[in-house]
Amino acid sequence: MNKINIYIDGNNLYRGAKELGFEIDYKKFRGWLRQKYNPQTIYLFIGLVPERVKFYKHLQECGYILIFKQTVSVDGKVKGNCDAELVLNTVSDFYTKAFTSCILVTGDGDFGCLVKFLEENESISGILAPDKKKCSFFVEK
Repeated sequence: MNKINIYIDGNNLYRGAKELGFEIDYKKFRGWLRQKYNPQTIYLFIGLVPERVKFYKHLQECGYILIFKQTVSVDGKVKGNCDAELVLNTVSDFYTKAFTSCILVTGDGDFGCLVKFLEENESISGILAPDKKKCSFFVEK
């Protein structure tokens, strides 16, 4: 039985869509992922901004498992990079056999080492980059 988990770099997805000029309909995106890949679990890694509680509730109602990173404000900009959390969660799930295969939603080259690890262990089905033109060659598949 093939158990697929999907791991989404929320910031990369959001910024990629924004740069392409559109807003993500997270409910439709979740539905598309379910129909196309039939995943067991879809994780969304996202910075925690207390004022966005309603948005987080909406995401959970859509079926995402949210993994938060505490954010800080630097010169008026919110910072909360979730890369380490995504890598740690994915590798932990690999070792506990929480999936037989996974999909990453990111174009961020910082995940190159994770992609290599998953490829070497024949545990990655694909990478969905929000903007193929800006996808790092470190994560292209």
